[in-house]
Amino acid sequence: MSSTHGIEVPDALVASYTRNGGTEERAWIARLPALVAELLDRWELERDGDTRSGEASLVVPVRRTDDARAALKLQMPREETTAALIGLRAWNGDGIVRLLDHDPESSAMLLESLDGSRTLASVEDDDVAMHVLAGLMARLHSVSAPEGLRGLGDVARDMLASVPAAVAALPDPEDRRRLHGWASAVDELAGEPGNRMLHWDLHYDNVLAAEREPWLAIDPEPLVGDPGFDLWPALDTGWEKLDATGDAPRVVRRRFDLLTEALGLDRQRAAGWTLARLLQNTLWDIEDGRTTIAPSQTAVADALPRH
Repeated sequence: MSSTHGIEVPDALVASYTRNGGTEERAWIARLPALVAELLDRWELERDGDTRSGEASLVVPVRRTDDARAALKLQMPREETTAALIGLRAWNGDGIVRLLDHDPESSAMLLESLDGSRTLASVEDDDVAMHVLAGLMARLHSVSAPEGLRGLGDVARDMLASVPAAVAALPDPEDRRRLHGWASAVDELAGEPGNRMLHWDLHYDNVLAAEREPWLAIDPEPLVGDPGFDLWPALDTGWEKLDATGDAPRVVRRRFDLLTEALGLDRQRAAGWTLARLLQNTLWDIEDGRTTIAPSQTAVADALPRH
């Protein structure tokens, strides 16, 4: 671990920025301990436990001057970070972690404290957990989307433009057929991309236990679009465990039925926008050098209602 002013940055986060990033990313991660110390002083915060990190962010448990717990979250300023701030302000804690303060220059956020040790994945009954997730998703979708967020129409057009080159990178004719089919589904829907504010990454590990409510969502990557585009992370959540038991097709179908019913979605449109997520994931995989469609993507596609 690297540290300055007593602030420790987990090795995995350092490696993520230095291995995959350029000069700007390396400079940010090198300055991170000093930035944390600066924000602790500015907001009069005291550290309240060990730092932890995700793939791209550092979280420092803290206490405020009134002794209330909070979490200081820092991530390199990017389009997604700005979108998260816009979304958190608009949601204002309704079904999601509450934004207490933020620093416009660094994009650092001061968030309410949640129980990072207990995610929705700890609920053994999958139907119960999925109902909780569906309830949170419905609340998030009900809030009007503010200005400044990217729209699903633009995302869909970018995906479709990338398909020809991606298809050429797939040697298996069946994979090429699948990718064309998914692209056709997106093309049919792209003219009506929707206008709801989406979380974009709502799955069991992004729902934490809380004091204010039993469960609250975290880590949004807001986008404006059709709620069907928000389903895939929930369908895919806990995939490794499902795949190991051979129960994945049944569970994915059950989850899809539960979510579309709870959210009042048209099943065919929801299936089509879920195929859009599979297309997006596969395009990213191909950009990273993969030359086959991941088995988990085809398994989810096969479990959906026929489009």
